[in-house]
Amino acid sequence: MGESERYIGYRKRKISIGADGNALMILISINAIFFIAVWFLQVIYYIIEAAPGSFENNVLPWFIMPAKLSAIAQKPWTVFTNMFIHIRVLTIITSMLWLWAFGSILQGITGNRKLIPLYIYGGIAGAVAFIAANYLLPQLKPNINFSFLYGSNAATMAIAVATTAIAPDYRFFKMLNGGIPIWVLTLLYVIIDFAGVSGASAAYNISHLAGAFIGFMFVFSLRRGSDWSLWMNDVYEWFINLFNPDKKGVQVQRRIKEKVFYKTGKQKPFIKRSNITQQRVDEILDKINQKGYHLLTEEEKNILKRAGEADF
Repeated sequence: MGESERYIGYRKRKISIGADGNALMILISINAIFFIAVWFLQVIYYIIEAAPGSFENNVLPWFIMPAKLSAIAQKPWTVFTNMFIHIRVLTIITSMLWLWAFGSILQGITGNRKLIPLYIYGGIAGAVAFIAANYLLPQLKPNINFSFLYGSNAATMAIAVATTAIAPDYRFFKMLNGGIPIWVLTLLYVIIDFAGVSGASAAYNISHLAGAFIGFMFVFSLRRGSDWSLWMNDVYEWFINLFNPDKKGVQVQRRIKEKVFYKTGKQKPFIKRSNITQQRVDEILDKINQKGYHLLTEEEKNILKRAGEADF
């Protein structure tokens, strides 16, 4: 039984749509905002009856990433914005559904502080691979001036692979003969994704593969004790605290609490059986949402196990 199965039955509270720090909803909202903004600009160009191709030539290049390095140097922000850009309604709907399917599982297992960094890692890896493919593959070089990257495919692929790697025994629809393994859903997503770009440049396929590789390496490093998301979260909290000095004391207090209670190493001065209370269970569930199941102590895992057995 894997990490996801150990606690999923015990959790009585989930991260709701409006919950603070819901990274999945933040990602979906950002994608939706970019889509609405681009769509609004496209409507304006249509209303003023601009010349054909004006929108594609004058607006989109400010958001999507070109393959040519000299063009990227003029618009470096496109390395980040391209992973939030979708042009068609059907494309953003399907992309967000896949993001929600895998992201909700990953967020439930690792907490809400790893999803956004992993999304960014996957998007950047896809961008780097896309550029490299256009420069290194002879068949792509002639069209490098007209090759652009946009969409959340590489970032979502990173999340899909990371979710499968960290919870390979997770199952959907358990009432159907034991459930459907998550790797089946991941395989289906990969097939649909590659089929959707089969007629396009091979650079897109390579870009999505790079995202998948980053997703696997993220989990591999996490299991070896290296969390790639820490520095991003630290930078974000530092930036936010610049405008809210009152939160500095809370941050210091939280770090002291983690150091005292959560980083005791493997020392076991004595064995005890803690009383199970609703407050204690809620505190452990909050820690899962913030940090992930893998950072629970053995005592906390035992409390969840006993609470589940007693149907607490």
